[in-house]
Amino acid sequence: MKIVVCAAIFCMAILSEAHGQRTVSFPLVSGAVGASGSGQVSADIYGNGTRGLILAHGGRFGKESWKDQAEVFAKHGFLVLALQFRGDRQNPDGSTGAFGSGVENAEDVMSAVAYLQGIGAKSISAVGGSLGGYAVSDADERLKPGTFDRIVVLGAPGGDEPEKLTGRKLFLVAREDRSGDGLRLPEISTSFAKVPEPKRLVVVEGSAHAQYLFRTEQGPKVLDTIVRFLTEP
Repeated sequence: MKIVVCAAIFCMAILSEAHGQRTVSFPLVSGAVGASGSGQVSADIYGNGTRGLILAHGGRFGKESWKDQAEVFAKHGFLVLALQFRGDRQNPDGSTGAFGSGVENAEDVMSAVAYLQGIGAKSISAVGGSLGGYAVSDADERLKPGTFDRIVVLGAPGGDEPEKLTGRKLFLVAREDRSGDGLRLPEISTSFAKVPEPKRLVVVEGSAHAQYLFRTEQGPKVLDTIVRFLTEP
């Protein structure tokens, strides 16, 4: 009986390691800024399988901010990589902020793609919030067409060259989301108009920006919309 119990505990530990959160590090893609020497990117990884999903956080967040959503995506069969940009730093209040350049952030996403491909991912999608949305879009525009199966951009335009985005795209923004220059929706709509099909723009009520939407009453709707988009045939 003791042997059986111990075996059961051991198996539970293995399953926890396979499905729970782990932290990994991987090298920057060849040719990336700062890739010489021991340039590394870190991420939290959840789940398993061959459907990779990269989560790129906004400027006022860190990789840990995706934990609740990452666990949901993992339950839907994704191998989830919540990215830590190499320019992430701790703010005076102890929170994490992203301070890397746009080029570095895009390269970090590209490095995450290479890592997932290296561990067996057969398809790769990405979700980016605000700054992370720019990073995902800019990475998609630089990668081989079709590298991303689907991308989700929260509260951001489609990068510097939205006409170069490939795969399926979902843009999601709150109607009253504002930046210092006014409402974000007009800029996002202009960028979205340049994005090739297939694409979808979803506007939800409220004023929360990007990942902050998950903290509002719209949070369940936003998460469900993303899950449906990522899993639909």
